Amino acid sequence: MFFGARGHRDGVFFLTGASVLCIISTLYLGLSFSGLRITNPNIHISETGISSMGIATKSSDESVLDAIPETILIAHAPGWTLFQNLYMSNGTLYIVASESRQAEIPPIRMMTSTGIEADTTPENIAMREPTPQEMQIITPQLARLKWGSSVEDGELNRIWTVEGITLLVNEPRQFLAHYYHFVAELLFGAWSFLYGAFNPYSQLSHTPSMISANNSSSLANQAQQEYNPPSFSRFIFMHASSEGWRDSPGFNSYFVRAAFPSLSIEESDDWADRVAATSDKAMGPRSKDRAWHFPVVLLSDRSAAFRGEACGQRTHRIAAESWEAMVDSAGIDLSGRWWDSVRENILEFAGVAMHTRDGVGRVARISGAQSLLSKPEQITITYLVRQGERRRLIQEDHDGLVQALKEMVERKKAQDGQEWNLRIVEPETLSKDDQVDLASKTTILLGVHGNGLTHLVLMKPNRWSSVIEIFYPGGFAHDYEWTARALGMRHYTIWNDTYLTYPNEPAVVYPEGFQGTDIPVHGKAVAKLIEDRLEDTLL
Repeated sequence: MFFGARGHRDGVFFLTGASVLCIISTLYLGLSFSGLRITNPNIHISETGISSMGIATKSSDESVLDAIPETILIAHAPGWTLFQNLYMSNGTLYIVASESRQAEIPPIRMMTSTGIEADTTPENIAMREPTPQEMQIITPQLARLKWGSSVEDGELNRIWTVEGITLLVNEPRQFLAHYYHFVAELLFGAWSFLYGAFNPYSQLSHTPSMISANNSSSLANQAQQEYNPPSFSRFIFMHASSEGWRDSPGFNSYFVRAAFPSLSIEESDDWADRVAATSDKAMGPRSKDRAWHFPVVLLSDRSAAFRGEACGQRTHRIAAESWEAMVDSAGIDLSGRWWDSVRENILEFAGVAMHTRDGVGRVARISGAQSLLSKPEQITITYLVRQGERRRLIQEDHDGLVQALKEMVERKKAQDGQEWNLRIVEPETLSKDDQVDLASKTTILLGVHGNGLTHLVLMKPNRWSSVIEIFYPGGFAHDYEWTARALGMRHYTIWNDTYLTYPNEPAVVYPEGFQGTDIPVHGKAVAKLIEDRLEDTLL
């Protein structure tokens, strides 16, 4: 985690007038841009009905004088910006906008940064502030001068289109090569933003004049309708090599390939190739500027997200900016249905038997209240053991916790005839498929603060879905607490024999002992918490 320069939260930017309806409809029905080169105009993006983002080609004589399409801001939150028609030349991202529209564009520092590794020193914070090399806003007239067609030379616009929907990741390997930060921050945030931005039932699909001040605040609780969002065509890691986004256990690549089987990935060397192909050196003294055109691109930037209030001041989770923006615009629901398709793709890839989500009825979709979800058919309590790791329990307390859990399960069976499954596992001893299978069946996920708890994103939310996270007393981090709540699940912080939960979660603190090997826990207190949770005697 890092703490960047803090700034005021600039919420989602809604487009004005009828342009919103135009954008959403054209993204689904096809965009027609002329004068832009496309290598294969007949490719169809599956499941969306978008035909190569609708970009059309024309013969040379028709395209010579065609205008360069302006950039449209579809949605924005700090660190997350979804563009239609973004351009890149010589490593610089260009927003093409007429002077009258430039006031609508968020501050560049809330969209991007220099993409270097982060720390909290004033010098580093200043070095991460973007410069004109990272992003510029130019007028259509200047864009024509740089990349436009030439009547004298009989040439087309010098722009080459990168088809489909691109996730452009502007951060180094510092956090990418970590299962939690990659999946539960980057992918979590990217999918919530894409899903919400294109949701035809959200505020983003209405013009401001259609949303009155009286009803706008209630839209976030309206029933979420089913729809199939477009998916990503590629990820581009601007500053991360092949090793830079892969974690040691290999779950990052497993997750991506399972969730998005058709996805292509470009890494820092590929991005350097694109930069070099549009650089002055590559073009030579007699050549003219050229650019890459991204018809739809989501730009993600960790440093920019930390300049927002939700991430920089409250949660320290970059996905919080994306998630809150889309909840506020009624683009995603509060019970995590927007994540279902990603989870189900992974479960199916792992060979997990597919079932419908446990009891998500219409009322639950409206309110997002976990108490309105149905009970699971089978209760499974999973304790993730990390006694071989650097951050672990006192061995005697671990033994006591295991004994208390076993006694609880045996007693419930003897007294009430309830068959509660108890799984005590060291995740690293299981195959990836088996870990996915176990997580998908888990009702209560228990463990010391650590990477294995990221598997909560594979749990199927139901009435009792919970994450119980053991910290060194007095210590706390938002990682799994925020993620669990964003998926509609309850999270409990354990300090030895005491538990805390939202909205009374503690402040973020890393006391001495936080990363140590002597974390205490009172096993019987944890067992009592689990039993009370499963008997609906506490929230």
